[in-house]
Amino acid sequence: MKELRMIIRELREDRDIKQKVIAEYLGVSQQTYSNYENGHREIPIWAVTKLSEYYKVSTDYLLSANSEYLGNTNLNEKYLGDITMHDVVFDIQKLNTKDRRDLLRYIRFLENGEN
Repeated sequence: MKELRMIIRELREDRDIKQKVIAEYLGVSQQTYSNYENGHREIPIWAVTKLSEYYKVSTDYLLSANSEYLGNTNLNEKYLGDITMHDVVFDIQKLNTKDRRDLLRYIRFLENGEN
C-alpha cells in the first residue's frame, strides 16, 4: 500500500505541477508542502480534503483505503463497448510513472484539438 506522501507526489508529477503551485493552493509555504511529500511533516486532514478536491479524487484514494475508487465517477458503467471506467482506470494504474505522464500529455493534446 502506497503512503499518502507518495500518492500526492505522483499525482502532482503526473500533471507536471510544481510544488509551489500546490503549496499556494493549500495556503502553505513551498517548504511545508515539500515536507509533506518527503515525509518530514504529517499532512493535516484539511490538506488531504483540499488535495482530493484539487486532483478530483476521493480521500479514500489518497489514503489508500480504496485504491480502485478515484472519485465520484460510476466506474462500473459501460464506457465504450463492454469496457467500463473501472477497466480503463485499472489499466492506467498499472502503468509506470513515465507512461502515465505520457498518457496524460496525450490526453491534453487531444483535448486541445491539436490532432
